[in-house]
Amino acid sequence: MKIIHTSDWHLGQGFIGKSREAEHKAFLNWLLNQVTEKQIDAVIVAGDIFDTGTPPSYARTLYNEFIVSMHKIGCQLVVLGGNHDSVATLNETESLLSCLGTYVIGGVKADLNDQVILLNDHTKQPGAILCGIPFIRPKDVLDSVAGQTGSEKQKALIQAMAGHFMAIFDIAEQKRKQLGGELPIISTGHLTTLASSRTESVREIYVGTLESFPSDKLPPAGYIALGHIHKPMSVSGKEHIRYCGSPIPLSFDELNHKKQVIMVEFEGANVKHIEPLYIPRSQAMYRIEGSLTSIEHQLQNIAVELSSTDNTAWVEVEVSTDDYLSDLQQKILDMCSDAPIEIIKVKRKKATTLQLKSEKPKQSLSELTPKDVFQKRLEQEQLEPADIESLTSTFDSVVAEVLAGEKTDVGNSNGVAK
Repeated sequence: MKIIHTSDWHLGQGFIGKSREAEHKAFLNWLLNQVTEKQIDAVIVAGDIFDTGTPPSYARTLYNEFIVSMHKIGCQLVVLGGNHDSVATLNETESLLSCLGTYVIGGVKADLNDQVILLNDHTKQPGAILCGIPFIRPKDVLDSVAGQTGSEKQKALIQAMAGHFMAIFDIAEQKRKQLGGELPIISTGHLTTLASSRTESVREIYVGTLESFPSDKLPPAGYIALGHIHKPMSVSGKEHIRYCGSPIPLSFDELNHKKQVIMVEFEGANVKHIEPLYIPRSQAMYRIEGSLTSIEHQLQNIAVELSSTDNTAWVEVEVSTDDYLSDLQQKILDMCSDAPIEIIKVKRKKATTLQLKSEKPKQSLSELTPKDVFQKRLEQEQLEPADIESLTSTFDSVVAEVLAGEKTDVGNSNGVAK
């Protein structure tokens, strides 16, 4: 039995004004080729098929065409809902897609048996049992209890989520016993574990007040296919618990990731082989930083790299300069006006400011005034002087109004007419 574990496609993502349609189409075509070449029996998508609950029509078209193609080559597909997905949008075609060998679990089911799927191998015989667990929302597993403290709510939520994982796993075990006891059990999940890390494009998800789920509360499945984190990684050093990551870089800070899907081969009830299949990048993307001189050299090098291709690179630039340059954006654009390069984003890094920050001792919030906090927050933004002046003036006005209101409240509490 062979499966491919993938997740976080984010079909329909808008990327700083750019469409990812061509990249996603290239990925899906590549994935179909891998399914055929590797003789894959099932593909599992562990959440975030779409980037929003109302994906654009081209994203739905890519999704539907992929499902039809998977049906034509005889490979099963399992789609789990993620935090970006709309349960209703995914479920609206659930019964129709089941006729094409695609299983859709957009959200937690009322009948937990509906989250246990028997997958067939290439001989059409039972090959694995899947515990299909999508992104879990608090209302799916827990009733609200009045009077609980924050820590009590978190503890109750962890227990409820762990209970849901184990309830599905117990049903899968019962089914395995009925079928002879030699089938692997695969579980899924779309969540943040304590051992995982985020990138700029990962939206922080909280199940209630719970930011991350303890990995030791996951079920004892033979393989656990996780989604939500865009960086491929195993969890807590366990090779059978994995995030496969997103198939394309969804932000510039993902450029150093080796984008991949995970191929897992089972022998009997056990994992025989786990192998990442690396995804070729169809869109050239770069993230460069340094002085203006350094930036110019780096852009020239990128142009040389692209000279033998028809590709146009998307570039994020972070410039280190102590000088305020009102025409910084234009200076960068002029550097590559004749090259196949699109400057997607320009950021400033104030070298002196960063140096002073590193030299300053850490301060607690109690040592700072509201104005201090406001100024520190402004330092984190790349703003023009006029914008800083305007925001500071507005802040001062708001603080003055608040202080005036406090004095009025104190006067009224003492019975003094105002």
